[in-house]
Amino acid sequence: MPSNPPNLGALPMEDFSAPSPDPAQPQERTDLSSSPAESLTPALDLLVNVPMRISVELGRARMPMKNILQLSQGSVIELDKASGEPMTIYINGEMFAYGEAVLVNQERFGVRLTALVNKEDVQRNPREP
Repeated sequence: MPSNPPNLGALPMEDFSAPSPDPAQPQERTDLSSSPAESLTPALDLLVNVPMRISVELGRARMPMKNILQLSQGSVIELDKASGEPMTIYINGEMFAYGEAVLVNQERFGVRLTALVNKEDVQRNPREP
């Protein structure tokens, strides 16, 4: 039984037949929306609902398997970061920002972004596999 084709008319399409604007001429803004979310380009609009995995790294530790097998409830694992150092935030495994722990509502923790990383930070401190 043939399936119905997807409704392509519902997707925003760009008209490539229109002449391209002259880069020397200033562009008029035709979008008068007040919110940045309302002025998203069609390509970006397709990405806003894509789920991403966010990870926050408190620190790292290396241990031999013998020590890992001896861990029990209440054991303490010493991390390589000092107390108060910024945590590293990864999105889909890629370094994105640094942050600090905050108490959200007396029972949950959150992370406040303190700095976004740039390419030099990622090259200096790549994530180990």
